[in-house]
Amino acid sequence: MRISIITATYNSEKTLHETLRSLEKQSYPDIEYIIIDGASKDNTLAVVNEHCTRVSKVICEPDQGIYDALNKGIRLATGDVIGFLHSDDLLAYDGAVADIVDTFKTTNCDAIYGDLEYVSQHDTTKRVRLWKSGAFSRLKMQFGWMPPHPSFYMKRSCYIEFGQFSLDYHISADYDSLLRYILINRISVAYLPKVLVKMRVGGISNRSISSMISKSLEDIRIMRTNSMMWPLALAYKNLSKLPQFIKK
Repeated sequence: MRISIITATYNSEKTLHETLRSLEKQSYPDIEYIIIDGASKDNTLAVVNEHCTRVSKVICEPDQGIYDALNKGIRLATGDVIGFLHSDDLLAYDGAVADIVDTFKTTNCDAIYGDLEYVSQHDTTKRVRLWKSGAFSRLKMQFGWMPPHPSFYMKRSCYIEFGQFSLDYHISADYDSLLRYILINRISVAYLPKVLVKMRVGGISNRSISSMISKSLEDIRIMRTNSMMWPLALAYKNLSKLPQFIKK
């Protein structure tokens, strides 16, 4: 089984070396690693050349944002399964991809997801939050739950059949896509109860009050489009994050 992993970059030189190192150390051999760079003006591409020998394809050109970049990566991918590794995230341990492959083989599902650890921007060994996503349930999705997208790996055939990210959304296109794949098209999903990805805090969706408001407005549009009871779903979606702050 070949795994395609896509990283979108733009002026990412400060964090990308750790991202690349976590990919370089993966024990699973058959990884197609694709980097889509939005014409960075810093040393991002030099960092790619210096820190990772497992890069398969690099595209460097302007884009319309992260979801446009990820769509380009999906179209280039040739693997059986596609996942995403953002330029300030890390694969949590050296056997993460191997465990993902094993889960696909043992469950024969269309997609799998795991847990997500939020870490300090300046010290990736320091945990800030733990998103323990828990067992899969479509009913929970109807009330605002979603699996952590950075830990979500899906068969490429599903992207071909059910489409890529919608560019109508600038922050919540991942949420829109998960609802489309899981609720609308009812792909089969399995939970791998391990932290697969470490994510630095301070991402685009929560870096400012205005970003959080914009994200909530996009979430409401998506919920209404999917005929969800959006006031209840939005409240649950936000309140369900509170346990992530409890140290474990």
